[in-house]
Amino acid sequence: MPLPVVIKNDEIANETAGPSSSERSRTERRRQNNPADDPAKQLLDERIPIKKKLKMLDRIATVKDDGTVVVDVPSLEPTIVGGSGTEDIYTEVAVEDTLDGTEIPYRPPMQIVILIVGTRGDVQPFVAIGKRLQDYGHRVRLATHANFKEFVLTAGLEFFPLGGDPKILAEFMVKNKGFLPSGPSEIPIQRKQMKEIIFSLLPACKEPDPDTGIPFKVDAIIANPPAYGHTHVAEALKVPIHILFTMPWTPTSKFPHPFSRVKQPAGYRLSYQIVDSMIWLGIRDMINEFRKKKLKLRPVTYLSGSQGSGNDIPHGYIWSPHLVPKPKDWGPKIDVVGFCFLDLASNYVPPEPLVKWLQAGDKPIYVGFGSLVRSV
Repeated sequence: MPLPVVIKNDEIANETAGPSSSERSRTERRRQNNPADDPAKQLLDERIPIKKKLKMLDRIATVKDDGTVVVDVPSLEPTIVGGSGTEDIYTEVAVEDTLDGTEIPYRPPMQIVILIVGTRGDVQPFVAIGKRLQDYGHRVRLATHANFKEFVLTAGLEFFPLGGDPKILAEFMVKNKGFLPSGPSEIPIQRKQMKEIIFSLLPACKEPDPDTGIPFKVDAIIANPPAYGHTHVAEALKVPIHILFTMPWTPTSKFPHPFSRVKQPAGYRLSYQIVDSMIWLGIRDMINEFRKKKLKLRPVTYLSGSQGSGNDIPHGYIWSPHLVPKPKDWGPKIDVVGFCFLDLASNYVPPEPLVKWLQAGDKPIYVGFGSLVRSV
């Protein structure tokens, strides 16, 4: 999970105010004809030299002591952040996502690895997914941090440990809200952890079970975005990959990146590109070393948009569409699939006073604090 991002623009005093439709159309045409005016397009345009992209990021993004990135885009207008030359902020085009189940071919049982980096809240939904895949006859290996081994094995799934120190990772993720350090002193520690994780992804896909010695050769990969390196492993092994996550990682004009703070709707889509670029700047050397030394692949260019957040890789987002509907600017390979719950309370008997309280009056609303840091 990356760090918070702050996008600010002193020239926009009122986020509800904006140009007329005709003015927006003229502005958008100018943006299409001159991509140099659009920072979103510049970040993704492979024709623009890497050095120029880095200079632009250095100009518009500043890392603060609290771990946030202040992004200052002069004259940010509501139409310049799409990156596609369309006014999808204002006129969204519905995407047909209907799928005829009769067209799905039969799939023989596969060996599936689930690559998960995160806290207990990140791992638990994938345990539920793994159990369901097992019900369909597939062999499922869940590769995550060593401290979740008992949890995974108790659920009946195979376990494979990813690299890194689980305690250091957990403390860091909770403290920093992600994988980009908020202070200079944490950078070498976190880089060491990330490199160990990245280099452990390939063994998780091909090495025998560490306990039983049963051989394993992956047929398909499921991963969450913080398992950086997932798409590169899939490329090397020539297997399909499906990204699943509990929060949005695909650029949209409907809402900002979950670890950004954006006041103007015009900055929503751009926030994803800024966060993705900042992450890539921090791991690019490790990814390319991994590609060359372990995967035997050519290195990828910096800021090439190769982190798997686009519309070309299938994504499933694990929340209810009744809570947050699928944005209409997400393509047919991106969907909101609903929550994935793991039934852990089948043998739980609540105290009688709690039962009476729950049965009295209106249904209560539960608010959990997840991985809240406890400071003593």
